[in-house]
Amino acid sequence: MSALNDATLVLNRSWVAIHVTSVRTALSLVYQGCARIISPETYETHDFASWTDLSVANGDRCIRTVSLTIRVPEIIVLLAYDGIPKKEVPFSRKNIYKRDTYTCQYCGRRASSEDLSIDHIIPRSHGGRSSWTNCVLACIRCNVRKGNRTLREAGMTLLHKPQKPDWSPALTLTFGAKKESWEKFISDRYWNIELSE
Repeated sequence: MSALNDATLVLNRSWVAIHVTSVRTALSLVYQGCARIISPETYETHDFASWTDLSVANGDRCIRTVSLTIRVPEIIVLLAYDGIPKKEVPFSRKNIYKRDTYTCQYCGRRASSEDLSIDHIIPRSHGGRSSWTNCVLACIRCNVRKGNRTLREAGMTLLHKPQKPDWSPALTLTFGAKKESWEKFISDRYWNIELSE
């Protein structure tokens, strides 16, 4: 696989991890003057010219052009952005299971994903929408019992009122495992959070 597709950690200008991008995008941001590359050994920052002047050691992952050999940057810092982007939790099957902790919201039974289904509190045939506040996990038995009826029609109640989750995925890691050089910027607790696909 091309080194241009490797992962690069992106820090805001306060040196807080906010994103993971490709080396291709990272180098583009640095070349445009929007970011600087952080040397993992010394924490010095480099612009594009000073980074390309660094020598490449044996074993370093690098990109070769006709006239340059450029070491792959593992971390960049943005020069102007100091915010932390607030990301919405995607409304997905995986996140409904996570929110409801693999528990039927009618009888309280914990089960595997194969023994649970997503139930619309107000059935779609009654105008119910697929949303955080209208979808819950139900075991097969409870879902069959409720059928295509409202809670009142079925004589059932919810254990918990469904809500949009309050967790916020700060970083979506789509490029594989973290790099050793990232450890100073990301805690272990952070890496143990289940990530969305």
